[in-house]
Amino acid sequence: MSELNNIVIKILGSGKGILAADESTGTMTKRLDGVGVPSTPENRLLFRETLFSSSEMKNCIGGVILYDETIKQTSSKKNNIPELIEGMGSCAGIKVDTGAKSLAGSPNEKITEGLDGLRDRLKEYYKLGAKFTKWRGVYNISKDFPSKLSIHTNAHALARYSALVQECNMVPIVEPEVLMDGEHSAQMCYQKTSEVIKRCFEELILNKVDLKGVILKPNMILAGNKSKEKISNEEIAKLTLDCLKSSVPSEVPGIAFLSGGQSELEATENLNLINKLNKTDFIMSYSYGRALQQGALKFWSKNIKDIGGTQKVFNHRAKMNTLAAQGKWSKEIESQ
Repeated sequence: MSELNNIVIKILGSGKGILAADESTGTMTKRLDGVGVPSTPENRLLFRETLFSSSEMKNCIGGVILYDETIKQTSSKKNNIPELIEGMGSCAGIKVDTGAKSLAGSPNEKITEGLDGLRDRLKEYYKLGAKFTKWRGVYNISKDFPSKLSIHTNAHALARYSALVQECNMVPIVEPEVLMDGEHSAQMCYQKTSEVIKRCFEELILNKVDLKGVILKPNMILAGNKSKEKISNEEIAKLTLDCLKSSVPSEVPGIAFLSGGQSELEATENLNLINKLNKTDFIMSYSYGRALQQGALKFWSKNIKDIGGTQKVFNHRAKMNTLAAQGKWSKEIESQ
């Protein structure tokens, strides 16, 4: 196995998943404002360090995606954040795109930027202790979208990014997120997601990316959040598996789902059903942000000094998702 493949297995093996803690300062400020906590660098670090030093990190979290601010911060124990994460048996990762901007030629769609100067930034992050990276392409669904232009340009950017990351001996997370915003059916989500993922892998292969050293971070197949045609959790699992089996090359070792607007419980339940039905060789795990942090954030906001209580809430959510990543979760275990 290659060194990059070993990193993927370390991150996603044995039911472990990824904690997505790469919210930009603006996004994190909205989340903290929402629970009435001032968004200072100290408070942002305090909440994240509380999660990163939780006991279930060792058993459940194989990787943590950081934001530029966090990877350069020092913990209360005076070690840097990647060292803290590695000390918990996990790998530090870093979000490297600079955000989605209006796509020239189709201004109602987005193109993710950040390729300029990326090679030098990657070298810096590698020296800081990063083992993997993340880049998110974003696609909205409507009668006309995503357009061929959006599908092509975002796939090309994801492939260019991935090639540069592997050149720097890190694992790229490839995240083509087809958004759940809208009135579309699950069938429409299936069709568009399949088209997006297939094009991504065509570009990755063209750019000579080693697929055995890549993690795919896709959306599940869901009806739009305003759709009148909701489907059952079982149908979500079946459609998601069918879509990925037909669009992801077999060399890819691991798939880590994004939660994408699902509640904590929905994200866990759907992941569990996917793994119960999974007959492929793909590891199917999680890379959750809100669906891992939301309960802990609400608890923490009531008393930001209650580290133990906050960690207890986070530990439970991490445990539930790691059981789900092995198809072993149940509603009974959830409520114990």
